Amino acid sequence: MPRRIVYGIGFWVFLAGVALTIASMSLPNWISYTSPSSSDPVHISYGLHKRCSSLTHSCEPFPQDQDCRGNERSFCSLWRSVGFLMNFTVVLELAIFVGFMVVILGGRGKREGGWKMVAGLSAVITVCQVVAMAIVAYLNDHDVRFQIGWALDTSTVLCTLSWIVMGVNAAGLVLAAYTMEPEDDYEQIQ
Repeated sequence: MPRRIVYGIGFWVFLAGVALTIASMSLPNWISYTSPSSSDPVHISYGLHKRCSSLTHSCEPFPQDQDCRGNERSFCSLWRSVGFLMNFTVVLELAIFVGFMVVILGGRGKREGGWKMVAGLSAVITVCQVVAMAIVAYLNDHDVRFQIGWALDTSTVLCTLSWIVMGVNAAGLVLAAYTMEPEDDYEQIQ
């Protein structure tokens, strides 16, 4: 059974994962292109909800309606699925935050069973982020809009770090639950 200190460490690791998730979502750098030019290079980057260009020095909402017509409908569906999955992970992270508070501030009974909820939701977050990142990598490799020179960028790296942190945190809580001795030397009255 994990002790309060294990949950405390897990909580701080979890907060690091949340920060990585939010940073990956807010930066418009999932996929980018920089022209190979010695003068002012052109830089274009795609975020989950906006596209930025050094040509216009601005960002615009993405994908727009014209990006989702004809053969591009599947691209839009996949890109919007990535946005949904990442937003869904933030909702789950809020649930885990509440779960950590209940477990840490609760009594022994909460700590005995709380790891199941926290580790389970962390595992779901890990899977959602792996799928989101895999979709972006697939689009980068196979969609016609991303030709030679396009590359996965900072947000993809942050997402990768986030799901690794969440997965390791979940595994650590499960490991602590199965390997640590009970907190006290008495049996619970039933």
